[in-house]
This record gives sequence, structure tokens and C-alpha cells, in this order.
Amino acid sequence: QELALKSLGNEGLFLFSSLDTNKDLYLSPEEFKPIAEKLTGVAPVSEPEEEETPDPEGETLTIVAKFQPLVMETMTKSKDGFLGISHVALSGLRNWTAPAAPMSVLLARQFKAFLPPKNDLDLGDPWWIIPSELNIFTGYLSNNRFYPPPPKGKEVIIHKLLSMFHPRPFVRTRFAPQGAVACVQASSSFYYTIAFRIHAEFQLNEPPNFPFWFSPGQFTGYIVLSKDSSHIRDFRLFVPNNRSLNVDMEWLYGASESSNMEVDIGYLPQMELESTGPSVPTVIHDENGNVLDSRDPSGEPIQFVFEEITWQQQIPWQEAARRLEVAMYPFKKISYLPFTEAFERAQAEKKLVHSILLWAAAKPPVPLPVPGSGRTLRETVLESSPILALLNESFISSWSLVKELEELQSNRENEFYSKLAKLHLEKYNFPVEMIICLPNGTVIHHINANYFLDITSMKPEDVESSIFSFSSNFEDPSTATYLQFLKEGLQRAKPYLQP
Repeated sequence: QELALKSLGNEGLFLFSSLDTNKDLYLSPEEFKPIAEKLTGVAPVSEPEEEETPDPEGETLTIVAKFQPLVMETMTKSKDGFLGISHVALSGLRNWTAPAAPMSVLLARQFKAFLPPKNDLDLGDPWWIIPSELNIFTGYLSNNRFYPPPPKGKEVIIHKLLSMFHPRPFVRTRFAPQGAVACVQASSSFYYTIAFRIHAEFQLNEPPNFPFWFSPGQFTGYIVLSKDSSHIRDFRLFVPNNRSLNVDMEWLYGASESSNMEVDIGYLPQMELESTGPSVPTVIHDENGNVLDSRDPSGEPIQFVFEEITWQQQIPWQEAARRLEVAMYPFKKISYLPFTEAFERAQAEKKLVHSILLWAAAKPPVPLPVPGSGRTLRETVLESSPILALLNESFISSWSLVKELEELQSNRENEFYSKLAKLHLEKYNFPVEMIICLPNGTVIHHINANYFLDITSMKPEDVESSIFSFSSNFEDPSTATYLQFLKEGLQRAKPYLQP
């Protein structure tokens, strides 16, 4: 390592390490391939074993990509004119103004990866297309990478689709939960509607620049396909744009994994793939098996008429999306309602509001700026059975972005909602604040995520405050302490909630 640093310098070693995937300080031909492709301009040849053997008579599906670039003004750094941020660091983001491939024609059978693993799954029962390989114990994948690993198995079709947006998609995110999950939304005798959710990200920079990670909150969508995947009736994949912020961004400022990292958030108006129509045969036969011309006498393509699908079972899209979200985030077994709706429900049910307020969250709630805080809460405390049980019994839960509450506070059309937002923001500290409040918005308890993690990493005898005492009933101090936080909130609320 020292010799390599002496020979290459910091930046050279940084580039070398990003290619040296097995960290043996030697570059194999496979590891050097991304640079060879960059220098020669020769496109990579797909690995044949990963591809469906082309069927010359199989159906093809035409897909178009729709893309509107990130609105730069929505980035936090834009408020001071990106002061102190080099133009080079943002070059990959600024230059990404159109999809890499506006249109693509794919074989229908390549989409068999979306089929359920067995035929007797109930509607809404999730399965993993690409399983998540990360959790709180495995840690995170390296930031110091430029080129995605070759996709394998079911990753291939996901990689093909995302490559229509940008040439460097990573089908597995650096952070959990990664992968892709799906469920059957509707079923007929011959067709499925499959709802899916994908967590993937893009690397926008290339050497000699440092990595810039672009991480949409999620890709979601649906596919209507025959149960043998020979025909596709409809397909759509998109990044939801219904929240004011839907993308996390991180970029490095140095030549090592521990280098300074800038983070920001922003709004992406549109990133979408859509089929232009059902898949169609490449070769047409008559009833005697003879090949017909695919165009009519006037030269126009023959128009196909497709039978109407009669669905025998189906669940609403919202229910399918919720099932997929819970599969990715088990803590969402309880509902996290929009901010104002949570207070309305709390008023009706005479419960407290358990609110999580965070700076940014592409994937709820995942505040990327401080790796560990939000993710640790999500992957341990908020998923634990005692916490889920108490939240379900005594609280209405909500999570919100600071920017959303700032907008709500400044909206004078509803003074009550404005006041609710103001009371929350007064208690907020970066990056995540957990808040317990009455249905009228009065905050009766709150704790910052970083402080919470600090005290739960200490020995019980070293914690001075008696508010967050440890319980011997639970081995995990984080769960015990968060449970105590919730119970303390309930205790403080008693005088207010008496009939």
C-alpha cells in the first residue's frame, strides 16, 4: 500500500483502488475492463450466459424513456450559489440533461425475471427479485467506485432498463435496504399485474473526477404480462415525484474512503420508462403456418387487436405499494401518515403523535447526511417488536422533511397547520429529531437521533440522565431506551389526555 501510494500519489491510488475490486493491489483484465472500454470506445459485450437465448419469433416490447433533469434550485447548496463547491464536482450532474437511450426494443421473455417464484402466492405477498444483501451487521458498500459490476441473473433486465437513463446504474445501492421486491397486484387465467419497487443508484462522474452518487428515493412501477412471459401488455417504471425532495446526492472530495464528503438533496421532476404499447410478434404466421408480411398493402405496420383481460383477483395499487414498502422497511408495519393527517387522526382517536422529523429522506426515513443515525434507528429500534407494539397501541406515527414543514409553516391559509409545523421546527436539530406531541401540536418530549445513539452506545452506569434509563427486560439498549422515551411521553401526556 505504501509503495502504491508512493508510485501513484493520492489521486492515482484512489483511481487504482476503485478498479481493484478484490483489493489485492493487482488489476486483472476484468478489473481493467472499464478503463479499456473508456480509452478504446469499444462497448462491452454482454455476458452470453446471462442473456435469454433470442427467439427469432418471440415478441418484442418498445420502451421509451422520459427524463427531466434535477432542479438545481432545490438543492440546499443552491441557496448560497454553490459557494465553495467546485464546478468539476457537479459536472456529471449538470451534464445529465437527457436519457442515455430515449428508446429501446427488448425481448418480452427478458421480463420473466418479474414473474413470481411460484404460482400459489396470494395477492400482495412480496418476494425478492434482487435480494438485499446488506443489513446493520454487514455495513455498507464502498463509496470509492465508478463502474458497476457486471449484472447477473435477474439483475440483467433491471440493469438494461436503468441504463436507458444513464450508462452507470448500480442495481444494488451502497446502503440497505437494497435490491428489488415485487408482488402480484392482479391475476387472471393467463395474466399477472406485478407491482415492483427497486432501490438503485447512479454514478455520475468518471476519473479523474471523484465519485458523485445520485440516489433516487425509489423506482416503482408495474408490468402486465402473460404467465409464461411470452407477451407483455403494459409496463411502467418511474421515480415518484409527489414529495418536494426525492433524490439524495453524495460526492467525495478526496482520494480515499475517509475523504470529506458533501451531501445534498433535490427534486427530480421526471424519470420514467413506459411501453409504447403491448409487445408484438417479430414474425407473423397465418393459420397454415406461413410467414406473412408484417406490413399491409399500403406499407403501414399491421395493427394487432388484443383481447381484453378479465381480472379474477386484484388489490388496489396503494395496497400493493404499501406491501412492498413494508418488505423493504419492516418498521413500516405500522402506518406513518402525512404530517397533517397524523394530527387529524390523533385528535379523532385521542392518541399522541409520534413524529420523526428529518433533514432529507429519499427513502423514508433515511437521512443520508449522517450515515448511522437514521439508518440505525430504522434497522434496529423502529423495527423491534416491543416498539412496534407500543406505537401501534398508543400513538399515531408520522415522518416529515424539514423543507415540507417550512413550506407548511409559511402557508397562512391554514393557521392551525402552520402552528403545528412551527412547534415542530422549534424543537428540530440536525439531522433527525424524534418528537412526541399532543393532538394540538404541543411538544411534550423529544430527542435528537445523534444524542440517542450516543447514550445508547454508552454503558448504563455512565448515563447521567435518569430520563433514558436502561431496562433489564431487553438486551438491546437502543430498544430499551426508545421504549422508555415513548413511555415517558405517555406519562407526561396523562394530565392532558384525561377525559
